Amino acid sequence: MSEELGEFIEILPPQKRVGEQWYQGTADAVFQNLYSIVREQPRYVVVLAGDHVYKMDYRKMLHFHVEKQAAVTLAAIEVPIQDGVRFGIVAVDERNRAIGFQEKPKAPTSIVGQPHLALASMGIYVFDMDVLLAALERDDADPDSLHDFGKNIIPPLIDTGRVFSYPFYDENKKTAKYWRDIGTLDAYFDASMDLCRVNPDFNLYDPEWPLRTAMPQAPPAKFVFAQEWRRGEALDSMISQGCIVSGSTIIGSILCPNVRVHSFCQIDQSILMPGVRVGRHARIRRAIIDRDVHIPRGARIGYDESEDRKRHTVSDGGVVVVTMNDEPYVGPIADEPLRREAEADRRG
Repeated sequence: MSEELGEFIEILPPQKRVGEQWYQGTADAVFQNLYSIVREQPRYVVVLAGDHVYKMDYRKMLHFHVEKQAAVTLAAIEVPIQDGVRFGIVAVDERNRAIGFQEKPKAPTSIVGQPHLALASMGIYVFDMDVLLAALERDDADPDSLHDFGKNIIPPLIDTGRVFSYPFYDENKKTAKYWRDIGTLDAYFDASMDLCRVNPDFNLYDPEWPLRTAMPQAPPAKFVFAQEWRRGEALDSMISQGCIVSGSTIIGSILCPNVRVHSFCQIDQSILMPGVRVGRHARIRRAIIDRDVHIPRGARIGYDESEDRKRHTVSDGGVVVVTMNDEPYVGPIADEPLRREAEADRRG
């Protein structure tokens, strides 16, 4: 960002700006922070979801909005008709002007000429500032509103204003368009595990689309011990800087920066957040371990659902989430691993 060009990023924590209520919906979240938007005197406002993953050049959508002289433009993507029940479905005419909107309908409207597909709203909007301001003020005054863009802001504007649908142009450079809503534990977990595949759907390695993020100052990842019975290794996994895998096996997992895995462990299809420490002989499978959590020696996570549910959050899809205050189940450590550990200690 260039300060000389007036570019900046400002992160606003949730605040009670207009009353005693926290954000009541997506529209209310923007309404309660209008003061930050209005003071910049923008002509256009782009509204995005914070829990979606995709690659998109918003400049192209903004140019589309200006060319169509639209009041509102919403991005849309084709989805199988049977999946339309999970989305807001847009009906358009031959000029891509929106003529109808259904929020999670039981019988989604199909795309003209393509009965097996529906057009789903992606939760990405471009507004003329005056249109957004008026719509949010009307919504705030409605006591029956859910204060949601998809439910309460967009449908009335389709009836009264110039609302257009922008066909999603995917910058991911794969055969199928990539857009994921990762607002649930299972969706987040599945999208993350896809990155460990040989050819993941989401391309992290495109030099023409670099990811901007804060990188910790940490040394390269290290794998130590190479004996047959005690080997540090990672298979089909993503290992971040600062990690040390000591005599353990990592399979199909993501290790965030500065994770330490001690000897004789197996981590399988799991996500370990920054600063996690895993004690010897631990077994972790299909789990998300929160940052800075210390997993005790001999812990068993993801192997006994009844024990997991006593101690942790478990998603509908069976993903175990371990947080700082949890006490993982510690199972009996077999004699063979203990013998190997004693032999390893003897050999140094």
